[in-house]
Amino acid sequence: MTAVKRLYPLIACASILFSVVAVVAGQFGPDPYLDPLNVTISEYAVSDRGGVTEVAMAVLGVGSLALLAGLRAAGAPVRGMPEWLLGVWSGALMVAALVPTTPIGADLDLAAQVHRYVSVVAFVSLPAAGALLVPRLASDERWKPVARVVEWVALAGGFGLLAITYVAMPGERVMIGLVERLLLGAEVALLGVLAGWLLWTTVSPRLSAGRLVPFGGRGGEGDRVAAGSALGGASWRSAA
Repeated sequence: MTAVKRLYPLIACASILFSVVAVVAGQFGPDPYLDPLNVTISEYAVSDRGGVTEVAMAVLGVGSLALLAGLRAAGAPVRGMPEWLLGVWSGALMVAALVPTTPIGADLDLAAQVHRYVSVVAFVSLPAAGALLVPRLASDERWKPVARVVEWVALAGGFGLLAITYVAMPGERVMIGLVERLLLGAEVALLGVLAGWLLWTTVSPRLSAGRLVPFGGRGGEGDRVAAGSALGGASWRSAA
């Protein structure tokens, strides 16, 4: 793996951490009379003239793209629909950051409608990607240790989607802020698990040396047997 590709996990982890800190900090900046239990993050963002929340969303989108690039470079089992869903999540998040919603109580204009629908797309795509990744990770030796955790956070994201759908429609937005934050927490946790394990497999010499191939390679059992035979032959010749 080239030096640039090795930066992907670091960029992803740093972006996720920055976004979490920035979003939490952004909750204290807007009008103190806003109730975080009943006001969505987007409504908080439009009240935050410093733009901290929008920056956090954009950075998280960029970090998600870096995560996707890192997973592909590492040969992680994300090809096909999971990588498309991760790409959709990243793009939708950046669009939502650039196109704000309207202030609380105002009628929805075109920009607010765009923000709403891309936010829905983002919220749906990431848990779906996680659910599709679970069996793939479980069957991959390098990623099997985190398959169960990915399953848990993807399941939490699925329950969060059901909850926010109910709250936003028949539930008349009661506690929508709390439900949305819990859903976003589950989705960021999913990104964090993938980014953290990607970083670990990149820097861990034990995993790389144990496979006898560079990180991101596709060496199989035949490669290990061949390598073992070569080492054994070299030892025999030295003894002779």
